[in-house]
Amino acid sequence: MSAVQAGPTRLNVERLGTPGGGETVVLVHGIATDNLTSYYFTLGPRLAAAGHSVVMYDQRGHGRSERPASGYRLERFTADLAALLDTLGLHHPVHLVGNSFGGTVALDYALHHPGRVAGVVLVESEPPTAAWARKMGGLLAGSAYWLRDARTLPWIEETYGRHEARLARWSCRLLHDTTLAADIAASRIPDADRWRSLDVPVLAVYGADSDLAPQGARLAALLPRCRTVTVPGHGHSVLVGSPGTVAALLLDRLGAGHREQPTAPAR
Repeated sequence: MSAVQAGPTRLNVERLGTPGGGETVVLVHGIATDNLTSYYFTLGPRLAAAGHSVVMYDQRGHGRSERPASGYRLERFTADLAALLDTLGLHHPVHLVGNSFGGTVALDYALHHPGRVAGVVLVESEPPTAAWARKMGGLLAGSAYWLRDARTLPWIEETYGRHEARLARWSCRLLHDTTLAADIAASRIPDADRWRSLDVPVLAVYGADSDLAPQGARLAALLPRCRTVTVPGHGHSVLVGSPGTVAALLLDRLGAGHREQPTAPAR
């Protein structure tokens, strides 16, 4: 792992595979209890083994990246992604894969930088809307309040195990020491008409038992080049619960995208 200065923020980055080999895939993790390690045991190694160049990074405030006290609106996360790709010299179109909040970041980036995106794969994600901002702000504020109770972390460890308790401790520091909840609630929200003009292929994957599953139909109606897939028997944790299924869908999409790339003219 290495630290990279991406704009004003130092981000922790890990790369797998051979840079320049196959397609370039950037994996964007979720919020609060997540970091780049969630891809180590799911998609990262599979993509690298298939010959693709993989970039994973801890978003601001998460994992080993810098944790500023403020600056957590969605557009700041999007700007971090843009700055990171510039710093790494990735000026060609890349494939973005986002899990949960990471998918929201990926969609927002694609909307504002469509020429730099070859495709987007969403896993249990939704686009940024006013309703989304209110919901996320409320959930994060509620989690911060709940984690202030001294009984919460011991209960999480007893009920879900040490790993989940460790993630909760990380999120506790993020939620209590930063303006994350308030900033997410105040994020920039794109106009709906802009989404209808997004000329980027999108694959949206949902667990059939997830409360976000209805987002699939909404995205398919909103985005002109969106396909949705529902994975039976899984909820919001479909990435961890069925990584092979998600990886197979992604590799199929990458293979199709690679074949569709135009051949450079002979000189």
